[in-house]
Amino acid sequence: MSQYFQVGDQVLWNPSNGVAGLFMRSAEALAPETGLPTGLGPMVSDECEVDLAAFAAFVSALIERYERSNHPILHSLMEGFIATALVLVERGGAKLPVPHANDGGWRDVQVSEHSAWPPGGQVRDVERWAALSGQHARAMPR
Repeated sequence: MSQYFQVGDQVLWNPSNGVAGLFMRSAEALAPETGLPTGLGPMVSDECEVDLAAFAAFVSALIERYERSNHPILHSLMEGFIATALVLVERGGAKLPVPHANDGGWRDVQVSEHSAWPPGGQVRDVERWAALSGQHARAMPR
């Protein structure tokens, strides 16, 4: 059995039930760190509708929280979820809001394992996120 994470009819990911459940529970566990909704709807008939804009904002806020800390255990606990989530954001074609370097505001950037994300290097571990999300993308069936 498997479950679908999708935007409309577009399937972003089709993991096994156990992996899907862990991903959903992880999102709920991390949500208080951001104060934002996850953007993941309930699992109904083996399908989870993803609100891509809300999910991208949630993932961006998680990355911001990660970057504000230098705690290695916090990083370890968050990395797998964030890398997986970045793949879903990319597959959905969403732009990930990231802080604008000059004015503290937000702007959108495309997420891709092949791009220098984000432009300007606002996130300290750009290469690490690209490598991790690339590894996860290869292991994640659609």
